[in-house]
Order: sequence, then structure tokens, then C-alpha cells
Amino acid sequence: MNASDRPRATLGRRVLMLLSVAVAIVLFSAATSWAQEAAAGGEANAAQTESLLMWIARCSGVIGLFILVLSIYFLATVIQLFIEIRESEVSPKELVENCEQLIGQKNFKQALQTAREDDSPLGQLISAGMSELQHGLGEAREAMDRTSESITTQMEKRISILAVLGTLGPMIGLLGTLKGMIASFSVIARSDQQMKPAEVAGGISEALLLTFEGVALSVPSIYFFAFFKNRIAALTVNTALIADDLVRKVYHASRGSRSTAAAAPAAAPAAAPAGS
Repeated sequence: MNASDRPRATLGRRVLMLLSVAVAIVLFSAATSWAQEAAAGGEANAAQTESLLMWIARCSGVIGLFILVLSIYFLATVIQLFIEIRESEVSPKELVENCEQLIGQKNFKQALQTAREDDSPLGQLISAGMSELQHGLGEAREAMDRTSESITTQMEKRISILAVLGTLGPMIGLLGTLKGMIASFSVIARSDQQMKPAEVAGGISEALLLTFEGVALSVPSIYFFAFFKNRIAALTVNTALIADDLVRKVYHASRGSRSTAAAAPAAAPAAAPAGS
């Protein structure tokens, strides 16, 4: 990512987070109004046909609202990762072209400065390799390997929240399942005379609905965690190969320049007797 692109990326993250908060507030207000309407209607409204959305909101309750907020956060995170973890951000073609042009001109200092000014992983790898190139190509490659491991760790930390959501979703759904089953069995335990099937079915439906919502959050979270983990592995390997190729070109070009400079003084005394 270039230095000029950092404010845009930060602005994009802020917009996504503000959008998530706004949607969560709207949905919370809607769920609260639905609950108030259901409570105010009493038995008269209970006798009427209830819409599917109203039934989901009533059965989900606070736990379902929490799962909904996590789902919105999950969606915002996935969108952000799609924007940031891509080839144009990890290994910009402009940086590769500029470095190759400067290396061809044997302007190694400017190539190093260009890599340092670029905040992308490729720029970090090139600057790390070129900084250690004075100690040999092997030292430069070791420095790039260490930098590559650090970059991979940082990128994987950004997708770790998806694994957390994938694990947390079924646990929250299980909490709702237990709540619904407790409500159903409490109706059975407290019914001295005739048990009302509707009350028992209400608790069971709540339990199954919350279980479904938790699993619905978990499945895509686990999928996208594996998806981005594979993408990070592919991008980091490809970026490391590009950086190694550029640093190797710098190494051979610098050796060629030193060999030419050393051969020029040796040729001058040999040509002197011919001139005399």
C-alpha cells in the first residue's frame, strides 16, 4: 500500500465500522419496537396471524440480537479483508516497475528509497533485502525470510477474528438452546392441570431458532477464515519470490558495476606504451 493510499484505507475502515454501528442501532430499535408492539397487543394480537419477521424477532430476543450484531461485524470484517488482502495491495505492480527501471539504470539508492517509502509487504521485503545486501546475497535472503514471516503473522492476526466468530457462534446458539429448553420444561413442571402445547412449543422453537442463528454465523466465518488464510499464504509466497528476484538483480548489477570499475584502471597502464 502506498503512503498516499493509507488515508483512504483508514477512511474505508472507519466507514465500514460506522456502517456496522448504524445498522446495529437501527435493528436494535426495530427489535425493541416489535417487542413493545407484541407486549401491548396482548392476547388479542396473539390470536391474529403473526408475520415471520415478527416471530423471529420475538423468539430471538436479546441473544438473537447479539448474534445479529456479530453477524454485521462479520460482514464488515469480510468486506474490509477483501479490500486489503489482494495482490494490488500486497505487491503493487507500480512498485515492481519502478524498482526494475531504477535497477536497470543502476540507481540502487533510489530503488531502496522507493521501496522504503512504499508501505506494502513487497516494499518491506525489498527494503529489508537491499539493506543487508552489502553483507552478501545470503544475508539479504535471510533478512527477507524473517520479514516475510513477520508480515505473514501480522496478516493472519487480522483474520483471526473470523476463527473466533466461527467458534463463538455455536456457543451463543447453545446458550439460546438451553434458555429455550429451560423455558419449555419449566412450563411442563409448573403445569398442575392441563399443559398448554403452545407454550411448550414456543420454548422449543426459540431453542431451535437460536441454534440455527448461531450455526448460520459460524459456517461462513469458518469458510472465510480458511479462504483468507489460503489467500495470505499464496500472496506472501508470490511476494517473496518477486522481492527475491529484484534483490538478486540488484546484487548481480552491483557486482557487474564493481567489476567494470576495477577493470578500467588495469586497462589504462597497458594502453600507455602503445601511445608512447
